[in-house]
Amino acid sequence: MRKSILVMFLLLAVGMTAHAQKFALIDTEYILKNIPAYQSATNELSQASKQWQSEVEKLGQEAKSMFDSYQASAKTLSEAQKSKEEEEIVAKEKAAAELRRKYFGPEGELYKKREALIQPIQDEIYEAVKEIATQKGYAVVVDRASASSIIFASPSIDISDEVLAVLGYSN
Repeated sequence: MRKSILVMFLLLAVGMTAHAQKFALIDTEYILKNIPAYQSATNELSQASKQWQSEVEKLGQEAKSMFDSYQASAKTLSEAQKSKEEEEIVAKEKAAAELRRKYFGPEGELYKKREALIQPIQDEIYEAVKEIATQKGYAVVVDRASASSIIFASPSIDISDEVLAVLGYSN
């Protein structure tokens, strides 16, 4: 009996605390779609990625053609020539892998370019959300785009348009 009264009291206290807090919701995908600088940054990243990918593929193709040529002429080559050609093929494959890592690795050029182009926009969004949350007294602001567990949220708590307005973009 005592435990059930204690549990009910705790539930009531938690319910009252949660009721007193204000929540808001944003949709960063929606916000980013309405920021022209983000669209141009995305296009620039895409173009750079395609260019770098073609460079990596070109080097890979060179290695493949060297290997095909080696296989076709392997029977007529001496052991020293075979060894030399194998080393050249391995070196070309390593160069392709190194170029891929340079462009697309964890600290590669694509990562650095994304940081330089996208991070300032994300920082602006964060500052706008922080400003609105502080002004309106929101305890929590949840991002609908990254919170996959949100099944339904009332549109009345979505402040995405307010964020766009603070950033200087109207919808």
